[in-house]
Amino acid sequence: MHPNPIFRKETARQNMQFALDRGFGTLTCAGDPWPLASHVPFVKGPGDSVEFHMVRSNPICRVAPAPALLAVTGPDGYISPDWYRIADQVPTWNYLAVHLRGRIEALPVETLRDHLDRLSATFEQRLLPKKPWSAAKMTPEALARMMRMILPFRLVIEDVQGTWKFSQNKPDAARLSAADHVAPDLAVLMRAAGAGPEQ
Repeated sequence: MHPNPIFRKETARQNMQFALDRGFGTLTCAGDPWPLASHVPFVKGPGDSVEFHMVRSNPICRVAPAPALLAVTGPDGYISPDWYRIADQVPTWNYLAVHLRGRIEALPVETLRDHLDRLSATFEQRLLPKKPWSAAKMTPEALARMMRMILPFRLVIEDVQGTWKFSQNKPDAARLSAADHVAPDLAVLMRAAGAGPEQ
């Protein structure tokens, strides 16, 4: 996470909302001999928590409960100093990243079906006007077989930090010039990033 406060003005609530809207991140925790990581879709849980599931063979399943970090990223891209059209600049990388820190807890297996239904409903809703898929379309035998392979978990969130690095430390004209050269999703964020220092 970039330490410059100009890139860290969003509130914990804004950072959390981005993470929930994204709904996918990299879960990491300590392991032996290497740190463990898993890429998980997630949904809002009760209070300050998110809920997700992992395949039973995932080594993170065997270390919970444990401290963990869920990194949720947005658009990112390389920024060439030429694009700023001002002298004495260096290359950089613009990005959006939110870190959710807390503790992983295993949930009762009996909660798995409800979790899966909420997860699929959340993401199917984003596909409207497509008729939403639901687990009811599966045979009970196939659904039960799939559910035996996964376990439900919760991350109880204790800290939320975000970096929204979109060249806000550059004059407006330089930032907007660079935005003309990046992917559309990153360009939108760079153009909306607000005023930089005086030219």
